[in-house]
Amino acid sequence: MRVIPCLLLAALVATTVLTAQEQERVVRGLSFVGNRALDHYTLESAIATTRSSGWASKWYVRWLGLGEKRYFNEIEFRRDVVRLILLYRQSGYMNAVVDTLVQRTPRDVYVTFRIHEGEPVRVARFEVRGLDSIFDVPRLIRELPLQVGDPFNRFMMQASADTIVARLRNNGYPYAEVLRNFDSEAGILKAEVELDAQPGPRMRIGEVLIRGLRDVDTGTVRRVMSVHRGDRFNLDALYQTQRDLYGIGVFNSVNVVLVDSVAPQEAVPHDSTVRALIQVQEGPRHQVRLGFGYATVECFRVQSGWAAHDFLGGARTLDVSARVSKLGSAPTQTTGLNQFCNPFSGTWTIDTLNYTLGITLRQPAFLSRSHIATLGFVVERRSEFGIYTREAIGGNADVTFNARGALPVTVGYSYSVGRTEASDAVYCVLFRLCDSTSRIFLRDRRQFGAVTMTVVRDRVNSVLEASEGSITTATLVHASHLVGSQVPYEFNRGELEIVKYYPIGRRTVFAWRVRGGAILARNIQLSGPPVGYVPPDQRFYGGGPNSVRGYGRNELGPRVYVITVRDSTAIDPVATAQAGDTVWRGVTTAPTGGNTALVLNAELRFPSPLFAQRMRLGLFVDAGQVWERGDSLTTIHGIRITPGAGLRFATPLGPVRIDAAYNGYATERGPLFFLDKTTGTLTQIRSAYPPLRAQKTFWQKVIIQFAVGQAF
Repeated sequence: MRVIPCLLLAALVATTVLTAQEQERVVRGLSFVGNRALDHYTLESAIATTRSSGWASKWYVRWLGLGEKRYFNEIEFRRDVVRLILLYRQSGYMNAVVDTLVQRTPRDVYVTFRIHEGEPVRVARFEVRGLDSIFDVPRLIRELPLQVGDPFNRFMMQASADTIVARLRNNGYPYAEVLRNFDSEAGILKAEVELDAQPGPRMRIGEVLIRGLRDVDTGTVRRVMSVHRGDRFNLDALYQTQRDLYGIGVFNSVNVVLVDSVAPQEAVPHDSTVRALIQVQEGPRHQVRLGFGYATVECFRVQSGWAAHDFLGGARTLDVSARVSKLGSAPTQTTGLNQFCNPFSGTWTIDTLNYTLGITLRQPAFLSRSHIATLGFVVERRSEFGIYTREAIGGNADVTFNARGALPVTVGYSYSVGRTEASDAVYCVLFRLCDSTSRIFLRDRRQFGAVTMTVVRDRVNSVLEASEGSITTATLVHASHLVGSQVPYEFNRGELEIVKYYPIGRRTVFAWRVRGGAILARNIQLSGPPVGYVPPDQRFYGGGPNSVRGYGRNELGPRVYVITVRDSTAIDPVATAQAGDTVWRGVTTAPTGGNTALVLNAELRFPSPLFAQRMRLGLFVDAGQVWERGDSLTTIHGIRITPGAGLRFATPLGPVRIDAAYNGYATERGPLFFLDKTTGTLTQIRSAYPPLRAQKTFWQKVIIQFAVGQAF
């Protein structure tokens, strides 16, 4: 009697030893031969044996010892043969045969599955019963996943049954079911399929029960929900109600179901009623936020906020927020290591601070359950590195129509009183306003009113890091005296952005983006000829970690150069000797932006051979340009193309990026001005600066960018 336990123990030990030995072998290759009906990805997903990553399987790089290694398991491998045969039979290939070829070395293994699919069993007859009085059955059959003549795929048969159930439940039959019947003969390669629909009683929504409310009033829930007494039962309406109630922001959980999960047994009259239950759990009425952050251009920032949910009833949300940024020295550059601010050795000056104080009231279910309205008030001081500073106080009102639909449209109006300051040279070059009086006029405080319309089509599978789908955004802005703007704040601005993501394999993504825009401005005339004026804070700028990465932030496109000292002490003798022309010290650069912009991006994202779960690589090519239409003085011509590569580190807030882009172009040239601080007079010294210098080294052409989140 003790022999059997001993034999079992010996077999267990042998199996353990065999498994341990096989675990030492790395799967360097995994391939399928002879498969036509099912692709490689489907077959790989159905088995336990998986190939190692490319860095661990390709012979020309695996010697580095990098990449994720997958080990061979003999027992699971034998089961994989059965898994593949079952998969083929479920797909209609009853005579499929799977053979294997395994090449073993002391440390590696190469696996090949040789598949002979044979001829499939095909659907010779397909009938749907029980729906003659409800649907156009021939048309319904034509729209199902499984068709006559197709291989008899069990998965497609189930999908066809599920399709019929969904249509019935969205047409007033909450308890509809579909029975599947089939007769398959592998010998003659034919199958007959019958789907027997059992619709059950057709019903309308009767009583709608709402449970779990504590502070939110019942009327608010009824105004948002898509399920109402007397409506024909529709399963999608239940799902839509659940999404809409989540969206108003006052509930932690929402569940919308039928009270009775089983159809009544007794006979019921046509169009009887069914009860629906909305079960909710309210979240906290008040929330306090406090944040501290750092950014390469904004330096250190502090932000806080307070929110009151269900403010004065109606599921309104009142939000009060404050933010202070640029705490510390401003960066001297926007690329490389010099873009980091240095608050400890710098000065904490008030004139560099940016601040925002905002109050926003949000009303869901505005006029209709699918619309959202917001009303806001803001006091702000914001600046863009090296370009402009905007100070304003004002408010805005927005309405988003069809907020949770396929194509939400937001129409808004904003009004503010403030002023925008920019470099004197920018006003002189772009708008031919080189006298101090005109420049002071443009800096004066004035009214700015604008109507904005934004249309968004969002079809991506993830907000933080999309791998499939697309996003299309179109924005139009109109500012004129008709909507409250004072001269010269009158223009029309349009912008379009299209982003597309394509999955390649399991973890590789190819993405591209096209973004462009144009501004039509009204001509103004002060001290010179008429010129189209667009405020510096409304112009297009290019360059930076989310634009053309071969250029620093806002450094793509036209620019001007300014010096404030013109004597011999401001001349760089070394640089002058190298350039063969005068080179000045203390030159500041001011990007002027443009009224036309185009940015093109393409990027391939794939796992890193090291720490593949936490780190990814990216190869990209960026192209773009910013122009000033109608400017005869600009030297900007042609598209700039900058290729590069980067690392992405996964964090809870999204990927942290380090990108290196190659910029082989010479420094963009522009007019050089001398600014006399005493009189405020601007004098143009040169029409094109800096002089053409010696060829840059390779590392001088590499631009480093740091950012959080994907570029697009």
